[in-house]
Amino acid sequence: MNKEHIIGRTVEFVKQTLADAEGGHDWWHIYRVWKSAKELAKTEKVDLFVVELGALLHDIADSKFNGGDEEIGPRLAREFLSSLSVDEQTILHVENIINNISFKGGKEAQKFKSLELDVVQDADRMDAIGAIGIARTFNYGGHKNREIYNPGISPNLNMSKEEYKNSDAPTINHFYEKLLLLKDRMNTNAGKAMAEKRHAFMQEYLNQFYQEWEGK
Repeated sequence: MNKEHIIGRTVEFVKQTLADAEGGHDWWHIYRVWKSAKELAKTEKVDLFVVELGALLHDIADSKFNGGDEEIGPRLAREFLSSLSVDEQTILHVENIINNISFKGGKEAQKFKSLELDVVQDADRMDAIGAIGIARTFNYGGHKNREIYNPGISPNLNMSKEEYKNSDAPTINHFYEKLLLLKDRMNTNAGKAMAEKRHAFMQEYLNQFYQEWEGK
């Protein structure tokens, strides 16, 4: 099994599959997560091949854009990796990463644990915070035609998984319902350190946002 060749084929597959994806969940999101995961992997004793495949395939068919179907992503990943004769143990590990990486409102219990998942999850969460996270959040809010902010609608910090999936709250609320929570949910020491700076940037942004909202 030529791992370098498989990674290259996976990159091509993901680029093609996500060619028309929403801007916050496109190839460039995958690219950033992949690069961050490889950096974080340097600080952990992990199987880099699994980390790279997990990062590259983690959003191959996000349920948000597939009618809420949480099975299509792992299924597509399995079909693709099987076509390259990747071993069953690796395929199963990648499936478990895809199945367990999502935030899901923060109340859904994670059913699988591995250092490889920790690394990919941290990398994915890193792309949800900081300057990139802010850009992605407003891009998705616009994609869903949501209000930017409504002072009369407070963030809901106690949503169930279904409420989180079906929420159409203003985009600013998403900062409190997810983005600002991620700093304290990082798995790796390197991820925690990187998240501090991006978290502080979001707080600074929100302070400026509210001042401008009041015309100051």
